[in-house]
Amino acid sequence: MGRLLDKLLRRDRSAQEVCSAVVAAAGSSVRMGGENKLLLPLEGIPVLARTLLALENASRVAEIVVAVREDYLLITAELCKVYGVKKPVKIVRGGATRAESVLAAALECREDARIIAVHDGARPLAEPGMIDRVIELALKSNAAAPAVPVKDTVKVVREGIVESTPDRESLRAVQTPQAFDAQLLRAALQSAVDLGLSPGDDCAAVERLGKEIYLTEGSYENIKITTPEDMAVAAALIRRREGRL
Repeated sequence: MGRLLDKLLRRDRSAQEVCSAVVAAAGSSVRMGGENKLLLPLEGIPVLARTLLALENASRVAEIVVAVREDYLLITAELCKVYGVKKPVKIVRGGATRAESVLAAALECREDARIIAVHDGARPLAEPGMIDRVIELALKSNAAAPAVPVKDTVKVVREGIVESTPDRESLRAVQTPQAFDAQLLRAALQSAVDLGLSPGDDCAAVERLGKEIYLTEGSYENIKITTPEDMAVAAALIRRREGRL
């Protein structure tokens, strides 16, 4: 009887800890010269496919909802098929801004999702273990993100003139996935969209509501593909992971 009760309790807790992953992939790739960086081959596999596979291999992720530009809806569906993404996937049309795109995807997540983890489509090197760690922290805190210490000295600049130099010890570079209580995230994004705001990331939208963000250890390898140089760095990191360097 005791074992049966433990099993039922574990199942009940699992049902209360469902996490949906939202992938923000509707950007314009301006700094890539307009070419869709998410479809560029990265060591033979498109950037977006690598991102989806990272979420596929994260045990805490129950489903994936991808926000893309309208002309890439079918292409994204084909990527999931070709690269063997087996988790439930929904593909939705993104909006004019990142906040609009993430909100559109968040509204399509499972009704029973307690946590929504938002990940950049252009972060293909996120490791499944780190993704799970962020989600687990969000289950305890309602808002979590991975971060790494800033390596460079950062200057606050106005019109080309340095105004101040923040203490580097207090600075962190925040990455994705960023995971939140589902209702909290939807409310934060809806508020930002209604006010015409463009928060720098989803944490910033949640911070506007006065909520605390808890940080966990990120990875310097969890880079965001923004420029052609980033593609070269990501390729080298993949080769090193695969023992080809």
